Amino acid sequence: MGEKQALEDAAFREGQTKADAENNVPPEPWDPRDPEDGRDAPRATRLYRRRWMIVLLFSSYSLCNSFQWIQYGIISNIFTKFYSVDAFTIDWMSMIYMLTYIPCIFPVTWLLERRGLRVVALAATALNCAGTWIKVASCRPDLFAVTFLGQFCCSLAQVFILGMPSRIASVWFGSEEVSTACSIGVFGNQLGIAIGFLVPPILVPNVDDLDELAHHISIMFYITAGVATLLFILVVFVFQERPELPPTQAQATARSIPPEQYSYTASILRLLRNRPFIFLIVTYGLNVGCFYAVGTLLNRMIIDHYPGEEVNAGRIGLTIIIAGMVGSLICGIWLDRTKTYKQTTLAVYSMSLVGMIIYAATLNLGHLWVVFITAGALGFFMTGYLPLGFEFAVELTYPESEGTSSGLLNCSAQVFGIIFTICQGKIIDRFGTLAGNIFLCVFLLIGTIMTGLIKSDLRRQKANLMAKETEERQTSGQDYGATALISQQQTPPPSQT
Repeated sequence: MGEKQALEDAAFREGQTKADAENNVPPEPWDPRDPEDGRDAPRATRLYRRRWMIVLLFSSYSLCNSFQWIQYGIISNIFTKFYSVDAFTIDWMSMIYMLTYIPCIFPVTWLLERRGLRVVALAATALNCAGTWIKVASCRPDLFAVTFLGQFCCSLAQVFILGMPSRIASVWFGSEEVSTACSIGVFGNQLGIAIGFLVPPILVPNVDDLDELAHHISIMFYITAGVATLLFILVVFVFQERPELPPTQAQATARSIPPEQYSYTASILRLLRNRPFIFLIVTYGLNVGCFYAVGTLLNRMIIDHYPGEEVNAGRIGLTIIIAGMVGSLICGIWLDRTKTYKQTTLAVYSMSLVGMIIYAATLNLGHLWVVFITAGALGFFMTGYLPLGFEFAVELTYPESEGTSSGLLNCSAQVFGIIFTICQGKIIDRFGTLAGNIFLCVFLLIGTIMTGLIKSDLRRQKANLMAKETEERQTSGQDYGATALISQQQTPPPSQT
């Protein structure tokens, strides 16, 4: 069957049956919660090679944006000296990413539903590009307000980025590769944070001459602005909204929703009545909020026990993220092969708790090599959890929009990230790093227990399985009919006497 004919047949099935068409019977409204809806009939699907270019381009501009989240915090002592502000003010250069996300995620998610992936990608890269050039103009000790404005623009761009990985994976990738694709999308964000840990301490050494320091800071800002500009241009000319044909039957069903029958508010309300998803929102926020706090305060924790080791603090952050990137990819591939969403999520969450306990207990031993190992183990599980949460959410909430579910997850993460960063910073200042890390361990324990209570209702997998079974039944029926017809033709007529 040709693609054109397949599309025509699919469109016909989505509206009316042949009998209804003859009698002018209007189609029944589509109910996203009704698994018996007639729109579950198989439709034409196809995977396009361009899907890899789309997800890699997304990962690249996500990388550029997430790099800037931590570029101030990892050398907080240097920026404190350059701009003559306190450490808590520099902490807000990271926390502004979290604070901006909370009120903006709902209108941005609405925009994603109404205007699609391309408009959101253009907005993200445009804001990110503008923010980097504003920072270029802030390389003077009296221009902290300007550099904060640039960081605020970049934090707005992040709102258009964080909810995209699961949406791109669902819109462009097949059912056997969605988790891997989502991991690649998250991979870019993690790699950006890794570079943000590594590069600023190298480009901006801790020197006393403020003019020389301004020169080093400007080099870092110019490089970032150049990369952001290139990525904006690439998105304008390369990024595509969606493939002509859907990649899976589940995505084909999602496409069949008439726009006038979709309500963003109703979707939010359905999600908030989904108890397993509510549990996941809380547990995801606890885990990722702990990661945000560790990343933001890493420089302060390392310098407290190992004075003058700014560069190694960045390398430890790099180790956390690189190990997490490996964990993300392994978890994504594992999910695509096994579909064991809850079991994998619970195991990784439990190991995040174990990793945090070991990291907290060994940070003050006086051996940096031990910190590298324990931080790497912590990162493998804690950062590796990110794509697991996205994909588990999509399974629990199908056929609701991936952007809406991931937006709520990220909103929870930002709220807990701000709370944990402020509280852990105050605890470190008053009681030391061990007490601050124990504070995070308590909440990871709570998250682990709650993860074990989540009911595993894999709705997207059920939808794909039902569509596959329907297609097999139809194919079997066609084969049987053809066999019967051939048999009838080959049977000789009875002899007449």
